[in-house]
Amino acid sequence: MRKSPLINVMERAVRKAGRSLLHDFGEIEQLQVSRKGPGDFVTNADLQAERILKEELQRARPDFGFVMEESGEAPGEDPESFWIIDPLDGTTNFLHGIPHFAVSVALQQHGELVAGMILEPTRDEMFFAEKGRGAFINDKRLRVSGRTRLDESVFGTGIPHIGKDGHPAFHREMQELTGRVAGIRRLGVASLDLAYVAAGRFEGFWERGLKSWDMAAGIVIVREAGGMVTDLNGGRKMLQTGGIVAGNGQMQQPLLQALKDAAKRKTA
Repeated sequence: MRKSPLINVMERAVRKAGRSLLHDFGEIEQLQVSRKGPGDFVTNADLQAERILKEELQRARPDFGFVMEESGEAPGEDPESFWIIDPLDGTTNFLHGIPHFAVSVALQQHGELVAGMILEPTRDEMFFAEKGRGAFINDKRLRVSGRTRLDESVFGTGIPHIGKDGHPAFHREMQELTGRVAGIRRLGVASLDLAYVAAGRFEGFWERGLKSWDMAAGIVIVREAGGMVTDLNGGRKMLQTGGIVAGNGQMQQPLLQALKDAAKRKTA
């Protein structure tokens, strides 16, 4: 397939950051680790990958701004275009030697997500999409799964850890879903969970309390793979609310309804 100039720019940056992470992953014991909050860490690997991404993307698109997990916002001369960056999604996995983490980059222009890329360096799986051009893993086209029944479907989610809100809500959701679905997986990397929905590995994914950099790239990829994405109310304010429900065309709405049913348990 022939990649667009935009995708080529993103790929160069993401792959360079991925190589840096792989190097640091091989020397985890040497990393400097800081605690941002309960259960929330940052390493010099995160910071180095973010520097690489910013430098590479700024070189190619000097007018664009940035929204970055570690460094915050950096406005550009073009106020309508900015990169949304997570240099290391899955830091806890990374620190524990679990080979499941990702680099995630999205581009938002005029209030709309127009491109996304997620690289899992240990398996060299690069998921990417550009609005109107489809979604891909490496050079293969992606499509969401065609499953239509909850009892045949596997869903991804995130479990709130220490320092995060939403523990009671999550327990109600698990009560609602575990007896109705084929499986629920918690892999610890929201960007890759969304990529797995796009690839048909999951029929759906939900989580609350996310940041824009956790899901921006995945939203584009799921949509371009034929899936649906909403917030927990069925609207389009995922980046603002931090809650997301994604799925294939048949299972996103049943998953959303099950989550709404779980919320009613609070008042039942």
